[in-house]
Amino acid sequence: MIKYLLIALILIGGISVTAQHLPEHPSNKNIYLLLDELATQGIVELNSAVKPYSRDSIAGKLMQARQSDKLSGAQRGEVDRMLKDYFLEAGVQHRGLVNLTKPGQKTQVSLLPPVFTYQDSLFRVRLEPVYGANFISNSRGEVRHTYGGLAMQAYIGDQWSVWASLRDNFQTNQVLSLPGYFTTDEGGNYKIGVQGRSGGDYSEMRGGIAWTWKWGCLSFSKDHLQWGDNYHGSNILSGRTPSYAMIKLQLDPAEWFSFTYHHGWLVSEVIDSARSYYSEPERYRAVFRPKYIAANVFTFRPWKKLNFSVGNSVVYSDDNVQPAYLIPFMFFKSIDHTLTHGIDNQNSQMFLNISSRQIKHLHLFTSVYIDEFSISRIGDARRHNFASIKIGGSLAGWPFNNLTLRCEYTRSSPITYQHRVETLTFATNDYNLGHYLRDNSQEIYASLSWRPIADLYASITFTLAEHGNNYAYDLDGAVPVDEHPFMETVTWRNQTTAIDVRYMLWNNISVFAGFTISNIEGFDVDGISAQQYLNIYTPDLYQDKNNTWNIGFQMGF
Repeated sequence: MIKYLLIALILIGGISVTAQHLPEHPSNKNIYLLLDELATQGIVELNSAVKPYSRDSIAGKLMQARQSDKLSGAQRGEVDRMLKDYFLEAGVQHRGLVNLTKPGQKTQVSLLPPVFTYQDSLFRVRLEPVYGANFISNSRGEVRHTYGGLAMQAYIGDQWSVWASLRDNFQTNQVLSLPGYFTTDEGGNYKIGVQGRSGGDYSEMRGGIAWTWKWGCLSFSKDHLQWGDNYHGSNILSGRTPSYAMIKLQLDPAEWFSFTYHHGWLVSEVIDSARSYYSEPERYRAVFRPKYIAANVFTFRPWKKLNFSVGNSVVYSDDNVQPAYLIPFMFFKSIDHTLTHGIDNQNSQMFLNISSRQIKHLHLFTSVYIDEFSISRIGDARRHNFASIKIGGSLAGWPFNNLTLRCEYTRSSPITYQHRVETLTFATNDYNLGHYLRDNSQEIYASLSWRPIADLYASITFTLAEHGNNYAYDLDGAVPVDEHPFMETVTWRNQTTAIDVRYMLWNNISVFAGFTISNIEGFDVDGISAQQYLNIYTPDLYQDKNNTWNIGFQMGF
């Protein structure tokens, strides 16, 4: 099958005139980590600041890597296996290990792995179940996270694509990813204690439709975005919030330039009392205030393997969609000054990302999120701008094949990501859109990963994360908001070492296990007890010192 995939991908050229956009969700860490390694080793080129990647572009890069003589044996086997998952992009008929249909038919049904496909000259569709379970246990208790659902991907003609994914999630005993928790896990709108059950459950529906042409794509979707290079949580758009609806424009008009814009419909979870009402006696119909985000990022490649990205965004609320924010290429802060002249402004941001893979085997990057900036604060020891800065890098395939070292440091100053108006926070469904530690925090993260053979991936990671005092965005407070000291006192600390192993049974089915040694503690600060801080930021399962085991499996992404 690999031979036919290679021939087909050569014909479509990876990113062809009729390339179509269908996003590969960032939760498929296997392909994203592999592409990062291949790019760092100089085998493919990658703009890793803007995710998700399209499945068509991933197929092209895997094809390019497959033709390289620089791959190790483990990498070559990994690339071959992953290419099997991109049969729809290549127009190749899918055949599994156990099939219910004969070769050559337009309809194909495979039991192992379970996939339904239909392909003709106009329409190509793939339908597959999604299911997974993760069993977590330590001396404080046990949690079982299970999810199940269905995923669909389809191409219509040469320019249209549609996708959908529905998953029901359930966590027993307790919920591990509430909005206030410091975790990189994906968040959800949990229903807690339904019908007397312990734990919580939520449903996540994603999907979209896209129209693609030679050098661009326009889509309408409800999905996740991740902006900013990172290995342990982006500080621009993290992608860990519940998904939200958006219009997205992506342009690649030249080899040295690309552009991405989206306008999103956020969920404020702030009740609009003027629009809320009683539908009948004692039944109150609450209505949230509207909230939106507009954001763009321009990526320039002045030299090969050097990406310079700059962008800006605005969160606005309390009105209908503003047409000025639908113009993709604008500097939104300037528009805000016009639209809100003489009254309170909206909430605007700027960001920067620089990624260099110019030295073979080495990736260096920095990602900067600026929430509020004033030139007058520069050089003033008492004052600071509201910003989050991440610097990091990776070393892949040197001095030993199949080993990758990754590390990064993140620092977010006080008040970053906050806003004095609750409908203008950099959040949706109360989950911060940016870094998972939010403001007044810092983190050191390092990992060493190993691919001893194809399909087997092992890693050891170390995390030291700290959060400082909680300061309110109060313009009338005793201390000016830009004079709050950085990490004056630590209120919460997480020191964790983890070992994880994953084995891919098929291209979309894997089993995994892990062991974690952690010490997550709170401190008595500002009249709040250490236990109170722990309860605010950490689920009970992970509080204090723990040795935690987990084991599970995953089918689909």
